[in-house]
Amino acid sequence: MFKKLFSKKESVEQLLAPINGQVINIEDVPDPVFAGKMMGDGIAILPEEGLVVSPIDAEVIQVFHTKHALGLRTKNGIELLIHIGLETVNLKGEGFEVHVAEGQRVKAGDKLVTFDIDFLKSNAPSIVTPIVVTNGELVEKMEKTNNNQATINNTEIMSVYLK
Repeated sequence: MFKKLFSKKESVEQLLAPINGQVINIEDVPDPVFAGKMMGDGIAILPEEGLVVSPIDAEVIQVFHTKHALGLRTKNGIELLIHIGLETVNLKGEGFEVHVAEGQRVKAGDKLVTFDIDFLKSNAPSIVTPIVVTNGELVEKMEKTNNNQATINNTEIMSVYLK
């Protein structure tokens, strides 16, 4: 009995804020793909500065060649998409610097991407940054923060409970 209790994987993943800024409900993101949760459920943050860190210990599973988004996978298999700004794919990498590579293991708080926030404000429809779970079939429930403001590596933005 004890062996079963201690060998069972954790059933919750707690994500810390990857960006400093204002928390926005995913349904309020001014993009129908994210607002309609077509990419997955989560939250969004309106950044105050151009730094994105890992919200959890994970593996980098995808770095978009346009540097505007990346994918992470946690130890329990939850896959996250961090998408910096809206329609920023059209910037073709300009204004972004990626600090990680696919296959790299990262810890919560490790620097993932830096970006020129003023450049994005001038050249993208929005800098709002969705953070979504893309494989929702593994999720039993999700609790999202009630905080209006997120602080990097401090504010818990989501608790994801696994099935």
